[in-house]
Amino acid sequence: MQGTVASFDQSTRDGSLLTDEGMPLSFPAASLADHIRHLRVGQRVFVETGPDGAVTAISIWR
Repeated sequence: MQGTVASFDQSTRDGSLLTDEGMPLSFPAASLADHIRHLRVGQRVFVETGPDGAVTAISIWR
């Protein structure tokens, strides 16, 4: 699925996003792909979630 970054803390690398379906999700730094150094509010991302709905991976491209 895809979403839009709502917040990003550069120091902790944690943040939140809003999916295209309108669901707000928080993400931990561990979910960021290796190619991501910084995210900005409004940036589009690809999001993968686990069976429990938690964000497992975020990437800028596929």
